[in-house]
Amino acid sequence: MCDPTESIAIEAGLGQNPDVTEPISLLDDINKRIIDQLQRDGRMSYAALAKVVGLSEAAVRQRVQRMLDGEVMQIVAVTDPLTLGFTRQVMIGVKVAGDLHKVADGMAAIPEVDYVVICAGHYDLLAELVCTDDEHLLRLLNDQIRTIAGVVSTETFVYLKLAKQTYAWGTR
Repeated sequence: MCDPTESIAIEAGLGQNPDVTEPISLLDDINKRIIDQLQRDGRMSYAALAKVVGLSEAAVRQRVQRMLDGEVMQIVAVTDPLTLGFTRQVMIGVKVAGDLHKVADGMAAIPEVDYVVICAGHYDLLAELVCTDDEHLLRLLNDQIRTIAGVVSTETFVYLKLAKQTYAWGTR
């Protein structure tokens, strides 16, 4: 018999890190509350989290570690590319002939590429790039992206203004 929360985690593709050998229930109500709090403040202490969710500090620490190990969540610092001198952000639509995974891996290996998805629709891949300027973008397109075997064509969508960016979609 399968635990319902474990089933949800498996169906969602969560907690399937091959290095994690034991099946664990990662998305019970307490873990969802922990995630919610960490999305509000990723630096929140285990002691503060424990008070909010009603567990001991040690229990919260174990739960957070299990979710990190299970790749259900990450705790990272998110920067603003503009303040770091990366003034050109773009999304690139890529049409591919051949193995999508190989082209996606080639794109993902480029340090300036921070996001790659295989998708359905007009493009086979979408990739987000963060560059210092237009010359940097041109070099990436010409010297790296278009030279990847299997790339048939690209279309670049230049970001003029970021209207919304959030990482707080929670555990719905």
